Amino acid sequence: MVVAVVTGFVALSDSPVKEVPPDLAAATVDQPSASPSVAPEVVVDVVGKVASPGIRSLPDGSRVVDALRASGGALPGADLSALNLARRLGDGEQIHVGVPAPAVDGQAERPGALVNLNSASLAQLDTLPGVGSVTAQRILDWRTRHGRFTKVDQLHEIEGIGPARFTTLRDLVTVR
Repeated sequence: MVVAVVTGFVALSDSPVKEVPPDLAAATVDQPSASPSVAPEVVVDVVGKVASPGIRSLPDGSRVVDALRASGGALPGADLSALNLARRLGDGEQIHVGVPAPAVDGQAERPGALVNLNSASLAQLDTLPGVGSVTAQRILDWRTRHGRFTKVDQLHEIEGIGPARFTTLRDLVTVR
């Protein structure tokens, strides 16, 4: 009888018993993927004085030096001074190793030809009016940080190229 009274007293008590939830491991949901993830890449054409010229697929963010290595390296005596080896690659570009880049439409380089901001060397940029070696290096540094120029107006982002200098340069340069 005592057991029945105690059980009844506990059952009729006003204070609810706090229920503590059990510890559960975090649930994970497996979701089928539509297609396997593919790492972004850039495809470049390495030509000139390299051990194995040709098309190379490299991880996005690769640099000219990576394309050079993927092509077996430069041949002995190849002049690499026109290349910015630290520049990030742009998809679809052609890298000329130890040979001059052809002008537009295969025409020979000529005085007055537009300077391509995406492939010009320091020496080529230095030939532009009002662009000395310091500003030319800043243009190369911009390419290293940002990749390819997509429009000539991006020259405004280069320290030392103000509105007047930009006006002089805009008809002398191109982006290809």
